[in-house]
Amino acid sequence: MAKKAAKKQPSQSTVVEGEVPVVGAREACPCGSGRRYKACHGREAAHAVQELVHRPFEGLPGEADWVALRELVPAATVPLTLAAGVAEEAVGEVPSVTLATVLPLAWPALRRADGSILLGLQTQSSSGDLSRDLADALELALATEPGTPVPARRTSPGGRRLQELLDVTAEFVPAVHTGFEFWLEDAESATGEVAASLERANASAIPTEKLAGVDSAYWCGTPDKNHLRWVMTVPEEQLLDALARLTAAGESSLGEGTKLVGSFRAHGLTVPVWDLPLEMTAADVEKPAVEFAAKLAEVLAAPAPLTAEERRSRANLVNRQITLN
Repeated sequence: MAKKAAKKQPSQSTVVEGEVPVVGAREACPCGSGRRYKACHGREAAHAVQELVHRPFEGLPGEADWVALRELVPAATVPLTLAAGVAEEAVGEVPSVTLATVLPLAWPALRRADGSILLGLQTQSSSGDLSRDLADALELALATEPGTPVPARRTSPGGRRLQELLDVTAEFVPAVHTGFEFWLEDAESATGEVAASLERANASAIPTEKLAGVDSAYWCGTPDKNHLRWVMTVPEEQLLDALARLTAAGESSLGEGTKLVGSFRAHGLTVPVWDLPLEMTAADVEKPAVEFAAKLAEVLAAPAPLTAEERRSRANLVNRQITLN
């Protein structure tokens, strides 16, 4: 009878549970088990990647604006305030941290020469939790020497989220820009390839303005027509019911020549969209938007069963809904 094989002993490279680094799926697992990473500790990592967080910005101030800047706004920045003690983890001083819709070459973050940090929002997510991915980029930026871009990397499971790294009591006030000059500390001195890259980026940006009278509503201009895209935190089913009631009553427009045409679904929030005439500017839509917000609040405060006509309006809205993420 063949002798029973001796139990394989862990190699000297065995690491403590909870300290296993992320490696390639086909590489040997760093825990020393002798198995490939994907068949060992990589299973947990893969499971974490598949767990989608539907509202990654929930709990942050300005959740709806986070969604707008991630999905709808070409060029914008927002000052961020780090939570107590986070700046102490940095290499050198951190004069400021600024959220930017997008950075050159789609960098996840950039550490400027003065130590300040630009954090890119419109970057590729490597896990199911965008908040964790952005937090990972911010942590990497804090650990990066000033004057250096931050490379992309796969987010490790179990890392901190933005809600842990940022001061959640601070205001979130976006500044929408006409171009990407905020990439550079002195845009006027840009020459050569840098200037050409900046010019190309500016040429591709859709003109966008944030309304002042209501929260998280953004006017944008396109060659054929203008639009208003309004990110709302009202639960989707309630919002669709209210929009259907207003549509059936002929009260969902924002003035002559405007029309509520549908909505996006993005990061757990609903984004109604109106078509606007080409001549309607952001300033022109301010007053109608405020009036519509009042009507919407009134309908939301008095829910009622939908009539047959309201149900048809709701079905129409749902059929024209698009999911961005």
